[in-house]
Order: sequence, then C-alpha cells, then structure tokens
Amino acid sequence: MSVKIACFERLDEVARDAAGALDRAARPILYDRLDWFRLLEAHCPPAGRLLALRADAEGAPSWLVLAIEGRTARPYAAWYSLRVGPIGGSGADAMTSFAETLAARRLASLVMAPMERPEPLAEGLAKAGWWVRVEPDKANWRIATEGMDFEAYWASRSGRLRNTVRRKARAAALDVMIHRRFDAEAWADYESVYRASWKPEEGSFPFLRALAEQEGAAGCLRLGVAKKDGRPVAAQLWTVENGEATIHKLAYAEDAKALSPGSILSQAMFRHVLDEDRVAAIDYGVGDEPYKAEWMAERRQLWRIVAHNPRTFPGLLRGLRERASALAARLRTR
Repeated sequence: MSVKIACFERLDEVARDAAGALDRAARPILYDRLDWFRLLEAHCPPAGRLLALRADAEGAPSWLVLAIEGRTARPYAAWYSLRVGPIGGSGADAMTSFAETLAARRLASLVMAPMERPEPLAEGLAKAGWWVRVEPDKANWRIATEGMDFEAYWASRSGRLRNTVRRKARAAALDVMIHRRFDAEAWADYESVYRASWKPEEGSFPFLRALAEQEGAAGCLRLGVAKKDGRPVAAQLWTVENGEATIHKLAYAEDAKALSPGSILSQAMFRHVLDEDRVAAIDYGVGDEPYKAEWMAERRQLWRIVAHNPRTFPGLLRGLRERASALAARLRTR
C-alpha cells in the first residue's frame, strides 16, 4: 500500500496540516492534542528539535511527534506526559512508513516511553530493518468505576485504609475545597503546598498553571486544596474528561504529615469525581508507589521501545553493544 508521508518542523505547520484533527473535539486523549504540544513547547520543551511526521494510509492519518537530539529520536514529551506514541491509526503500513522515514533521515536510534501499546510501532520498526527491543518501563494503576458511587467504591477498599482516613479526618478537621475552574488563589495554594512537600523541585510551575487554566476553561479541571486553620497543607491536580478522571499531581506539606492531609484530600477527590462526575474509570498516572495500590484495583505495565538503525554506524554500534550486553547477562545467569 502506498502511504503518503509529510514531515513538519514547526507546530504551526502541524496545525495547518491537521486542520482540527489534533484538537480537543477530535482527540479524546489529552497527550494527543496540539494544545498539549504547544504547552510543552512554551514551558518545558524536550531537548532537541521538533520533528512531526504524518502518515496517510487510505485516508486515515497517523502522527508521530518527536524531539530529535543529535541522531536520536525521542517523544516530544516531558515528565508530565503520562503516555506517548503514535496518534490516530496505528496500522502496519503507517508504522513502517514512519520507521522508513526516520531511517532515510539517517537517524540512528529511537527511544519511546511510556507506551501502552508498543507492538504496532515496534513491528513497523522491525519490518523497516531496525533492531528493536521492547522492555518494561513504568507502571500505571487504575480502577474501573462505571456505575459505582463513592460509597460502593469506598466499601471495596481495605478496612485499614478506611479506618485510617476516618480516624485522621476526625482529628485533623481540615477544610477541603475542590475547584472545577481555574482560581488564582487556589493555584497559589497548590504551589505553596508543593514547595513545602517532600517532592523534588517541580519541573515547570508555569506549565502546570497553563495546563490548569486550559483545562479549567474546558470544564475539565479538578483542583483540590485542603487547609488547616487557613493554611494549605495538601493539594491535588486532577482532570476529568470523557468519563475518566486522571490524577496528575499531588502533594502535602511535610510538616503536616501527621495529619494525613493527602489521604483526607484524596477521599474527598474520589467522592467528588464518583458522585458528581460519575466517571467510569480513574487513572493514577505513572509510578508504582505502594500507596496507589490501596486506592486502585488494576496494575498495568507500560513499555519502552529502544530501536537502533543498523544502516548507520552509530546505530549499528549501539545495537551491537546492547546485543553483547544481553548475551553476557544471559551467560552470567546460567
């Protein structure tokens, strides 16, 4: 099958070509939208230059948006990107055409993670002659909640979690507010909590604020803040769209840890999205932290593609090194 490929080096070019096909109305997943890539470009762009590919197979376009650094391609993403990969159709012809186009540009390597379904792209790369390895990356915790209100959900959680939250909530007496639209004061509270938390320095507060403003304008923001005596001690950034809630960021003030403000706020957030939004699923982002299993029901493995183009010297060298390393590891385990 003949596949038409177009390459773009600016998001404005992508926008003109896509003609709305990468907008919110056409793309149910946040990380597949042009607006998402524009936020990344403005506030926390990945290293390298943009390269966006569009493959048109039988009128079904697919996109692959990459950052090219040296001769290595990676997703045009930041640590806020909970999923990456091809956008739109993932047919074999389109995926192979992506791989052939990257090879023609003399790229040596492609690294793509975290992915939910690596198989189509991995198979396309292999068919085009790349040496491909698919390996486990991060984990994703989620729970299906269709038809479930908060009381039913809460009854399914462990007695230990329920008792701990009930006891701590009674003692802490926190004030909780959940904002569905962007609120500058609430956002200042979020940043205050994060800076007082145990978490490392935030990658880009301007990116998160712009995201909160954007999703608030669309009616998708759920920003929760818990206060003790007027002082913010916990904050969480969620979005709700297309029947699914996603937990993006959460933090609590380290000196308020004894109050368990994060768990108390989580309970309020879960109650809100289940009873008010009636979501069919809740996604806890990426990461295998033990506390996520307490709130979720299903662990899903996310994946990483590492591919090398043996028709380039750097790709051949990297591929041979990896194969030699893998062989040595197998011999050590015998």
